[in-house]
Amino acid sequence: MMTSQEVILDESTSSAAIRKLKHDPFLLVGIAGFCGTLLVGAYKYKHRPKNMGTGLFLVQLRVAAQSAIIGSLSVGMVYGMLTKYVFKTEEKPN
Repeated sequence: MMTSQEVILDESTSSAAIRKLKHDPFLLVGIAGFCGTLLVGAYKYKHRPKNMGTGLFLVQLRVAAQSAIIGSLSVGMVYGMLTKYVFKTEEKPN
């Protein structure tokens, strides 16, 4: 017997991803920043100074990619706190 709290959602992977992105829009910004950092890093790898080793370059690239993700998460948390506590907007229960 199924209780009212045990709801099984029958949705596809794409609709679940779209629902998640609508709920957390800064997740998409973080993923885009991460991918952008990797693309710029791949371009700059070919044009890096000759005396810079690959290990040092990869460490710097990792720090840049992590900064993009952490920055996006921080902006998302500040936005969430502002909407919840400062502007007092309530989320509608589903």
